[in-house]
Amino acid sequence: MRTGIVSLYFVILTLVITSSIFPQQSTLSKGVNYLSEFIASDYFLELKGRNTDLNLVDSLYKRAIRFYQNDYEEALLALTFTTIPYRRVPLVIPLIKSRIYYPLISDNDSISNLKNKNLPNRLFYDTPEDNYGDKDKLAHFFGNAFIGYAENILNLADVFGYFVEAFEEDFKAQTSVDFRDVDVNWYGVLFGDMLETNKNILPSQIMTLRSLRYFLITI
Repeated sequence: MRTGIVSLYFVILTLVITSSIFPQQSTLSKGVNYLSEFIASDYFLELKGRNTDLNLVDSLYKRAIRFYQNDYEEALLALTFTTIPYRRVPLVIPLIKSRIYYPLISDNDSISNLKNKNLPNRLFYDTPEDNYGDKDKLAHFFGNAFIGYAENILNLADVFGYFVEAFEEDFKAQTSVDFRDVDVNWYGVLFGDMLETNKNILPSQIMTLRSLRYFLITI
């Protein structure tokens, strides 16, 4: 996707999200900081030593739900910003092609660096065999889960996916849409939709479903 188009989606989404969460900005920031500190903690490292990355995702999700006292919308939104592995994102303003850097709701540098290092990254059957793995897929998943659960008037699931793609264009030099990202977006929406009727469902169950589907297709 061309940078200008991606950035236009980014502008639309920023306006919508800003208008909807500005009164709760402090609560969102507190949640992001709390979850980031959890991921950066020695306790989380201990969990990593005796759990799969899918189990770690579930632990992070449960922490968010407890922090927000079962407010699932707030929890999913905080998880989205927490799991974006960058502190600032590039924004190219359409038409004038001017580039600015948009600061994310985040914690201090030391916590952010540890958090990004510790993010679960072995999520799917087709996860790349490198150190980075699928760290960027968590924001795709939780962002689209938020939209699937929140049921906003505008259908922003695809927009949110491209919003995250905009980060990756600059940091990973991508020139086109990553279809694995688009696929994970769909499963995020599925998780959000199912969460409306079943509060016991966990992210790992939907992520495992994607891996099973991929495995069946490849055989």
